[in-house]
Amino acid sequence: MAPAPRPPLLSRLGALGPLLGLLALMAVATALNPDFLTVSNLSNVLTRASFIGIIAVGATFVIVSGGIDLSVGSMAALMAGSMILIMNAAAPSLGITGSILLGMLSALLIGVGAGLLHGTAITRGRIEPFIVTLGTLGIFRSVLTYLSQGGSISLDNALSDRYSPVYYGKLLGIPIPILVFAAVALLGGLILNRTRYGRYVQAVGSNEQVARYAAVDVTRVKITTYVIQGLCVGIATLLYVPRLGSASPSTGLLWELEAIAAVIIGGTALKGGSGRIWGTVVGAVLLLSIENVLNLTSIISVYLNAAVQGVVIIIVAFLQRGRRT
Repeated sequence: MAPAPRPPLLSRLGALGPLLGLLALMAVATALNPDFLTVSNLSNVLTRASFIGIIAVGATFVIVSGGIDLSVGSMAALMAGSMILIMNAAAPSLGITGSILLGMLSALLIGVGAGLLHGTAITRGRIEPFIVTLGTLGIFRSVLTYLSQGGSISLDNALSDRYSPVYYGKLLGIPIPILVFAAVALLGGLILNRTRYGRYVQAVGSNEQVARYAAVDVTRVKITTYVIQGLCVGIATLLYVPRLGSASPSTGLLWELEAIAAVIIGGTALKGGSGRIWGTVVGAVLLLSIENVLNLTSIISVYLNAAVQGVVIIIVAFLQRGRRT
């Protein structure tokens, strides 16, 4: 059998578009402000990109399968508030270490539960993902607002001191959030591109009916993608809580926009069927680099960061039009 022809050079260069875009942005940012390329600034960018990057890894699975999750920011806010309340309540009986472990476990369980809820409502209830996750977006944030009585929920000082190394600590000189981000991205890439489940996710997103005829359990595959999304939000929240030690109704605001933007900037098709985790990682770093550049320069107000991200999403969506019919 003759070997498959290699894709055209332009197509191969197009696949590297996100990486080339990031390198171009870094070059421009360095020209505008040499401080951009310092180790401390790059470490800060990567650490902050870790939250959105981890959530975006989960979003990649959902979008590749043909779905969408608009609730991740609200979900993270509810998780953060809930785990702080649980840790504060459990500290007198379980001690500091025990209550922190219980709080971390509760965040992961809330994420898995939210993913199951989304996946089940979408597949069994036959409701559009946009509608389901738009509804839970409001539900999650409203519940947190109720729990906090419109204010903020703060972590006990003793718990905060013991928990803070999860965000501020380093291992081999590398901030822990960056290491966790790298591990999640590596595992996500292996699952999506090197396992049978990953192939099923892409098959479902490419053509659900054909996948069903090929004996793929479409319902189970789609539910699992939302569970992965919830688990990733839980991991990101574990890293976020020790950063500020509190949660409020504004926690996680617009995280869904940033996560979806990171995925599509990274080259994942909005209509599903194909995607790449490394592109999502580059997309998350690129988005946080844009924010960092706005902070370091005065070209555009930092208050317009969400507007810049929205423009980037629209441009990338425009470039992706016709990619799948």
